[in-house]
Amino acid sequence: MADHVPALRLVARLVRYHDRIFWRTLIAAFFTLVFPLMFLVLFNLLFDDRVQAGPGAISVAQFFAPSLAVFAAATATYTNLGIGTAIARDQGVLKRIRGTPTPPWAYLTGRVWSAVWVALLATVLMMAVGVVAYDVDVDLERLPAALLTFAAGVAAFAVLGLALAALSPSGDAAPAIANATLLPLAFISNVFIPIEDPSRWLDVLATAFPLKHFVDAFQAAFNPFTTDLAFRWGNLAVMALWGVVGAAVALATFQWEPCGGERARLTRRRAGAGLGG
Repeated sequence: MADHVPALRLVARLVRYHDRIFWRTLIAAFFTLVFPLMFLVLFNLLFDDRVQAGPGAISVAQFFAPSLAVFAAATATYTNLGIGTAIARDQGVLKRIRGTPTPPWAYLTGRVWSAVWVALLATVLMMAVGVVAYDVDVDLERLPAALLTFAAGVAAFAVLGLALAALSPSGDAAPAIANATLLPLAFISNVFIPIEDPSRWLDVLATAFPLKHFVDAFQAAFNPFTTDLAFRWGNLAVMALWGVVGAAVALATFQWEPCGGERARLTRRRAGAGLGG
């Protein structure tokens, strides 16, 4: 047990380090925390008072607060983690880490747990605003299901974020890849639009990916028409499967050194700095 204490302290310090980087990157903090809240406010202004959800109609906030909380959590893990890791690789940060006493696994663990912490903060903030400002109902009996769904969802999307970083040809390409893969899924996964009767092909497409399962399972925990404890084991299994796939891709393709042209550009930059000195 004593051997694990220094490792845990090191990871905790790295989590705080990455947290500071996150809060200093105002654009990332805005799109993760504020941007989804803006949608919650807009949707409550633009849509009708009720949204069809399962057997009955619920308030707009009751529907969108959980779905936008999931979107914020996915942004914090998949998007932010993937982009940040790819950029750190291109800047040579990951390569330098391997030349320091800091274990590479601890550095990545700190990155992941920092992203999970931000995801938790974004989710709690979204639901708190929903409860205080829009009377979103929270059933304490279904909170364990919500917590389990959150844990499974952020774990899957954090691993997929590392896979995104591994597959991105450069840090500049990572934002485009992240947005091109997450945003279209958000529109067909009941995040921004409540789709009551989707086409068969659209439903199959959305169901094939983890975001809809994250949204459906998390919404079930806050839907007043849910009659059970809201543990959606099928949705959790799909998210777990995607986590396994993401882990396999990340382990097989992750690189600590800049890729191709980025490596050459970094070398030229260092050479220029040396000549300038």
